[in-house]
Amino acid sequence: MKAFQFVEPQKPAELREVPVPEPGPGQVLVKVGGAGACHSDLHLMEAPPERVGGLPFTIGHENAGWVETLGPGVTGFAPGDPVIVYGPWGCGLCANCREGRENYCQTTGGLGGGLGGHAGGMAEYLLVPASRFLLPLGTLDPREAAPLSDAGLTSYHAVKRSLHLLGPGSTAVVIGAGGLGQMAIQILRALSAATTVVAVDTDAGKLEIAKSMGADEALVSGDQAVTRIKDMTRGQGAQLVLDMVGVDPTLRMAAQVARVLGHLTIVGLGGGALPVDFLSPPHECSVTSPYWGFIPELMEVVTLAQQQKIKMLVEYFPLERANEAYQLLHDGKIQGRAVITPHA
Repeated sequence: MKAFQFVEPQKPAELREVPVPEPGPGQVLVKVGGAGACHSDLHLMEAPPERVGGLPFTIGHENAGWVETLGPGVTGFAPGDPVIVYGPWGCGLCANCREGRENYCQTTGGLGGGLGGHAGGMAEYLLVPASRFLLPLGTLDPREAAPLSDAGLTSYHAVKRSLHLLGPGSTAVVIGAGGLGQMAIQILRALSAATTVVAVDTDAGKLEIAKSMGADEALVSGDQAVTRIKDMTRGQGAQLVLDMVGVDPTLRMAAQVARVLGHLTIVGLGGGALPVDFLSPPHECSVTSPYWGFIPELMEVVTLAQQQKIKMLVEYFPLERANEAYQLLHDGKIQGRAVITPHA
């Protein structure tokens, strides 16, 4: 079968021929419908050699498709079932995994397929090591649903942990209106109708999309955006600031527009550093960097999609054009999410 593989550090991935895997006991072979192209893949491919292991491996950690073959002992699924793949693959035995928090596995660190050590979904077939990592999609199209497993789940987890702050009259700021930011805006609208949602980006086109997805304000990043947010919140700042980019300028802005006792959540992997001193971020503003989300939360994300309360803007690419998709992503020319479709 064809697979898009990361072969050498700091070089583009390559389309290669690899054997179709055979599922062993407890495993499931999935025919890949869609695999999302994520910025974290770019960070991985650009990382220095000492930070990359297990080469070569197939990339793609945001996957959905159809059950192809069940390994011995697997129940609950049948060939042809549309499924989404939970991305972080934990040990299943530690305390965090037992609670469905496999993204914080105490043994594996929650690395899944496409991130080293296991083959990912940018191939015709994906071997999933345990059926507990599969969730039924019902009537959702796996090609469209694939980004729910990361862009949807990561954004959902980042918002849900702060819902207790988002009462009537509250404000949430989403810095970065790309794929994750667009999902965060919709999730804020779905879960917290009382919140004023502000989108911030440098791209006017993405800001227009943000408004169409429920943002009350769409601001061009910069000092004027900081002033506007301060004015909107009577000088107090936002209860929740989600930085979906994570570079130095966005982190500085996040600290400026957060409020005392608020939440500043760093989702983006841009490699920036948050400036911290006695006055910044504001007093007792909680700063966190969540990783992905929990299995029960992915179930809730799928339900929201089934109810048509959230939807990812997707652009499809066949497997042969995967490098093109990543170049467009690198250049900021993907408005939502690029999805690789091996069986298009």
